[in-house]
Amino acid sequence: MNDGSRIEADGAAPAAKATHSADATTVEEGLAIQERQAVTDSEAATAVAMQNTLLTPRFYTTDFDELDAIDVSKIRDEWDPLIEEMKSDPNKGHFRKTEDWDHVDWEGMDPELKKEFIDFLISSCTAEFSGCVLYKEMKRRGKNSDVVELFQYMARDEARHAGFINDALREAGIAVNLGFLTQKKKYTYFRPKFIYYATYLSEKIGYARYITIFRHLEKHPEHRFHPIFKWFEEWCGDEFRHGEAFAMLMKTDPKLTSGVNVWWIKFFLTAVYATMHVRDHQRPAFHAALGVDPDEYGHEVFRKTSELSKQIFPITLDIDHPRWARGLKALQKASVDIDAAKKAGGLGGVLGRMWGSTRAALAFASLYTIPARKHLVPEVTRLQPAY
Repeated sequence: MNDGSRIEADGAAPAAKATHSADATTVEEGLAIQERQAVTDSEAATAVAMQNTLLTPRFYTTDFDELDAIDVSKIRDEWDPLIEEMKSDPNKGHFRKTEDWDHVDWEGMDPELKKEFIDFLISSCTAEFSGCVLYKEMKRRGKNSDVVELFQYMARDEARHAGFINDALREAGIAVNLGFLTQKKKYTYFRPKFIYYATYLSEKIGYARYITIFRHLEKHPEHRFHPIFKWFEEWCGDEFRHGEAFAMLMKTDPKLTSGVNVWWIKFFLTAVYATMHVRDHQRPAFHAALGVDPDEYGHEVFRKTSELSKQIFPITLDIDHPRWARGLKALQKASVDIDAAKKAGGLGGVLGRMWGSTRAALAFASLYTIPARKHLVPEVTRLQPAY
């Protein structure tokens, strides 16, 4: 007797639609869930996510036809196992609140910590969603089955991450309207090779940041002031796999990591490390609550990222050079002065911003001109998480 429910041709009932982004199996399904929740999202949080500065996450677009022309046949022995690992979806269902999600006393939280932590969550949500938008567009436009499959899996993961962070923000009474961001946030065009360098480093430094915090809080749980940090270990797995994917993409064309492109690699290494340093020093209460010193934490993250990047980049930055720490401090001081000049306004503010920008450029040049450390790139690129 037919009870009215639809039955598939093979006799099996259709899979139930996911109601939480943690269970979504495609990026489209995850984004649809987020769209249904957008009615409760905050204009203030979305406005912060909409900002475009040197320190805020950006949305990118690129030459999708060039990306679609990638040929992975020469690296098939490393490519296929990575794709199979992503296809197995090891983190399906992970990014949702469980009984391990402790109550958060947002009202009783120190005001400065609350402000900085919310800024951290909004920035992280925007960065994750930025990757989702880029990967989803590649999946939509592409015809190359290898590349399309890769970007489908990565977009799925990033949609889950952004949705999970938004769940945490909603507890504080705010959230980012991701659909609005997709339509209204400014997009920056990067050539594919710049997308590779920037996104590879973003994924690998994201892994290094999250795993360093996770291991620290394993030893010092008294500093775990929010339950989201308990989810960082599995989160790191996604970040690591995504970084591996971009290492594979670069390996398909040796020119991307040789010749004049080594100077571009050095530029992106310097820019990513410097941006992290400046941004982290804007959140002193956040790092104090975690029980970490921003300088020591930053150096450890740079060390891990440098070791990981040896898999594909022929150079690493000399982060132990005497000019390195001095240059970062000078850049951070210039950033503080630029921000103060913006708030001051008027002619004095304009002159202050110009002077601060000049000092920032000189500090960056000092960092960039530190001689890099060279090494041989291994024949086998794939790595496994070891930290």
